[in-house]
Amino acid sequence: MARRTAHRLVAAVVVGALALAPLTPALAATDPGLGERLGRLTGEGGVAGALARTSDGVTVVSGTAERGTGRPMVGADARFRVGSLSKPVIAVTVMRLVERGEIKLGAPVERYLPEVLRGQGAGAAIDGRKITVRDLLRHTSGLPDFSEAVDWSKLPQDYLKVALGLKPTPVGRFAYSNTNYLVLGKIIHAVTGEDFRQVSRELVIKPLRMRDTYWPRRGEMGIRGEHAHTYGVSPADPEGGVVDLTRLPGYEFGASGGLVSTPDDLNRFWRGMPAKTLRAMTADAVRVGEPGWPAKARYGLGVAQARLSCGEVWMHGGDVPGVSVLSGRTRAGRAATVYVTGSAATQRQRERLLDTFDTAMCG
Repeated sequence: MARRTAHRLVAAVVVGALALAPLTPALAATDPGLGERLGRLTGEGGVAGALARTSDGVTVVSGTAERGTGRPMVGADARFRVGSLSKPVIAVTVMRLVERGEIKLGAPVERYLPEVLRGQGAGAAIDGRKITVRDLLRHTSGLPDFSEAVDWSKLPQDYLKVALGLKPTPVGRFAYSNTNYLVLGKIIHAVTGEDFRQVSRELVIKPLRMRDTYWPRRGEMGIRGEHAHTYGVSPADPEGGVVDLTRLPGYEFGASGGLVSTPDDLNRFWRGMPAKTLRAMTADAVRVGEPGWPAKARYGLGVAQARLSCGEVWMHGGDVPGVSVLSGRTRAGRAATVYVTGSAATQRQRERLLDTFDTAMCG
């Protein structure tokens, strides 16, 4: 495989949505339980460790926290990089600012970031006067994904500038792009005068008592406190094979995927969100229409709707190299988080991850 092709394949999932098999699991009463499903992920699935945590206090783990040591997989209060599960946190931050009258969902991006969204070259059609805040939240802005073109071996870069030179998709059609949340982070800063990290801490993370959740500092490579090691293909060296990716420049993933959290904190996030807020965030959800998502999935304002074996749930997924995660809650309020310390890169692995998540949510 050419280096350029390999680089694009890896970069596409650096901070992207977890791509899932396009199916809704149909679980029979004789199906194996949560422990066996996690075992399949760490056994046949090939990842080092896996964990499922439900909001009623059930924790099930499989595998090891560090290859070659025999150290058991960490628990539900240990931290990991949550990738695109950063997006619901940013979305709720924006909604809090909407409630305070500082942001309007229907306003063009131009109102908050004058002349910032102006495409060039292949991206000449990009125009912030024609894209709304709602479009950014729903991935209907047409903005191309910077993560597919960034050279991750040469950081930092001007990620927005990279995106503005790429061909956009039509405004109004769902097309998942990390650039949307990069821009939302800039809007939060523009209207508050503070970095989106600080604003999200004050408006979401602290009020929901997500005590072990944090945004990495500039230059910070490790993960604070107890954590498992993570393994995958490095975006900086996509031909180098699977390596230990526990140390990564998390700050560079920004508003689209930089958050570090725990399964307990993620469940606390979903449980702490009033159902009316989640309904409002999915009231005008759009059909996903992209391969790799759960069947009939729809995407609202930073939150996806999907149908599992127990009915409709609110959820999101996340990938960074070395981690794949799913987290969400049912309409009845049950929350669950499932993650593996390896990238769910094949269809079989993704089917198993979704199946495990279904069992955790609906079991």
